[in-house]
Amino acid sequence: MTDRPLRPGDPLRIDSEYVRLGTCNLFMFCEPLQGWRQVRVTDRRTKVDWAHALRDFLGEFYRDAVKIVLVMDNLNTHSPGSFYEAFAPEEARRLTERLEIHYTPKHGSWLNIAECEFSVLQRQCLDRRIDTAAFLGSEVNAWQTSRNAIDSEINWQFKTSDARTKLRRLYPEYLRRDQSLPTPKPNNIHN
Repeated sequence: MTDRPLRPGDPLRIDSEYVRLGTCNLFMFCEPLQGWRQVRVTDRRTKVDWAHALRDFLGEFYRDAVKIVLVMDNLNTHSPGSFYEAFAPEEARRLTERLEIHYTPKHGSWLNIAECEFSVLQRQCLDRRIDTAAFLGSEVNAWQTSRNAIDSEINWQFKTSDARTKLRRLYPEYLRRDQSLPTPKPNNIHN
């Protein structure tokens, strides 16, 4: 920032310039019925980063589980193939066989509970500039510890019948076969 010279009667003016200090990535894992979430801060968001984050998460919190139901978005890094890029084939297969994966629909991020948690994280913790990844990690850790301590469950109100009505345009073939579904009301919003 540099101060600009003052003329008599003028207020002080400061010229500031945004300096980007870097970026990082957050992986969110949450268990909505338990009111529990875990956030991992990484330097990047590659397939290998995702594979390592998920393997570590499963090993730490679900070591004894035979099958884990995983609901996640359709991001290109979020696929079983990512394990094969990150690990030996035996380890990749072991991890893949432990997962039953369900993807949220494209353009349906509002259905993704992790996205809802990201929104809370943004409002409660990330609503300011954070200069270092280490400080971000400590802030995110404090947020998740606090949020987990109060058992903040997610009260999901969206029912299957609501989804079939609201998502009718996303799944036209499937829904056309079911004539019992109500026709969505037309609106003036165009995608």
